[in-house]
Amino acid sequence: MAIDKELLDQLLAGRDPKDLFSKDGLLDDLKKALSERILDAELDEHLEREALESGGNRRNGTSKKTVLTGTSKLTISVPRDRAGSFDPKLIAKYQRRFPDFDEKIISMYARGLSVREIRAHLEEIYGIEVSPDLISAVTDAVLEEVAEWQNRPLDAVYPLVFFDAIRVKIRDEGFVRNKAVYIALGILPDGNKEILGIWIEQTEGAKFWLRVMNELKNRGIGDILIAVVDGLKGFPEAITAVFPQTVVQTCIVHLIRHSLGFVSWKDRKPAVAALRAIYRARDAEAGLKALEDFDAGPWGRRYPAIAQSWRRNWSQIVPFFAFPESVRRIIYTTNAIEALNAKVRRAVRTRGHFPTDDAAMKLIYLVLNHASADWKRAPREWNEARAQFAVIFGERFIGQ
Repeated sequence: MAIDKELLDQLLAGRDPKDLFSKDGLLDDLKKALSERILDAELDEHLEREALESGGNRRNGTSKKTVLTGTSKLTISVPRDRAGSFDPKLIAKYQRRFPDFDEKIISMYARGLSVREIRAHLEEIYGIEVSPDLISAVTDAVLEEVAEWQNRPLDAVYPLVFFDAIRVKIRDEGFVRNKAVYIALGILPDGNKEILGIWIEQTEGAKFWLRVMNELKNRGIGDILIAVVDGLKGFPEAITAVFPQTVVQTCIVHLIRHSLGFVSWKDRKPAVAALRAIYRARDAEAGLKALEDFDAGPWGRRYPAIAQSWRRNWSQIVPFFAFPESVRRIIYTTNAIEALNAKVRRAVRTRGHFPTDDAAMKLIYLVLNHASADWKRAPREWNEARAQFAVIFGERFIGQ
């Protein structure tokens, strides 16, 4: 709706342009005037409705109420009725904040700011003093959204699902413990990404992963073509029990990083170059030959634990060699979930530890939700990989 130019001229007359958007400036005056006008209209409608139903109720003056907005505090006059039955929709009886103010707090929390930092930011920028309890109340409201999100229906087929974990410190029974936060990132047939779920667990094993797999199946997943994991205990047994046709693939990036844990800093670059001959081999047989050559070579003799690690995981590396280069790049390049983990770690680092599992879940959900909002489209290399998936998996992919 266009606003009349003459009305704008009247509003701007005699005002310093610098003060228009500042605290107690024109914008705040308009918010106050519009809020009071809307509240008056709400009460008129309420009284008309009650007059038709029972009659007798009428206006009873106003009361002052201070509410927080995204830019300042506003003191507005809230109209009252004699019966006390009027509950405004714009600002409910016990509400002290406009909705956009809550969104600002949640956005800052999702970016990893601590409660103390959020309070300082609001006071510095807007001149608003906010209690820690208010910030906690706003962010705690997210938990209902988390529960709904964690139980939402999922698609029937995911060509790729990456399962990964990061460690966070959470207080549990009086002790601060290291707990694993597991994240599942699914790739849809069109190449778009979707976070399937978040789970917090102190220990992992076949029972835990069986519960997760059954949960995913109950939410609608009928098939996962390839599951990419990093040595998660009990995972292969659990996923094949629920999705027997799924190919379980060890994450090559994680395996390389694990190998470099045995290598001194100055040797890392040439050691990585030597490992490249293994995972870039044309097939499993050539890959095993390259591993034997690595083990017998200078790096294998200097760091024998590397070849031992690759041999322990070989049964879950082998599937990688069955795929063409375009699919290998998708499986090997775990940038998407690595980027998510980096954002979570950055947000977690400012907290030290969490008081409860719910507190950790709340922050991680907000961080991931905030990050996924920036996802635009499928990666460029997905088109070629999709054609290969259609050939390799046939009806499991095409018939989804």
